[in-house]
Amino acid sequence: MTDLTHLDETGAARMVDVAGKAVTAREAVATGRIAMSAEAAAAIRAGAVKKGDVLGTARIAGIMAAKRTAELIPLCHPLPLTRVAVELVPDETGVTVTATAATEAQTGVEMEALTAVSTALLTLYDMAKALDRTMVIGEIRLLAKKGGKSGDWAA
Repeated sequence: MTDLTHLDETGAARMVDVAGKAVTAREAVATGRIAMSAEAAAAIRAGAVKKGDVLGTARIAGIMAAKRTAELIPLCHPLPLTRVAVELVPDETGVTVTATAATEAQTGVEMEALTAVSTALLTLYDMAKALDRTMVIGEIRLLAKKGGKSGDWAA
């Protein structure tokens, strides 16, 4: 169990001590998608959903969620985010969400980027569920990360 950093020598969950790690610039990019009917996708693209600005609301929800990641994910360090960007690209069958989170800290921002994507997707579902209750959220994954001891990584 020593390979898992969130477990101590007895197997109990713990928050990783990052006190000795250097503060470095870090960035993570995540993505995900919500698939839906052509009618629901057209209404979102046209801005014709009764609940209002679906894409704008989902963008703000993603940014807000990234800022609260440490409150949502157990053992996640609170980070001073320097940037969170959420891009939503609607098409004929749904919306793809991509989030970028950045910080200068002792640990990475992968969880913040993934949380932003997940929350933006859930917000899209909530705002469009009257149009299509069969929407499917999926394909949530990390695309890339920069910085830190393990260096850069890309899918």
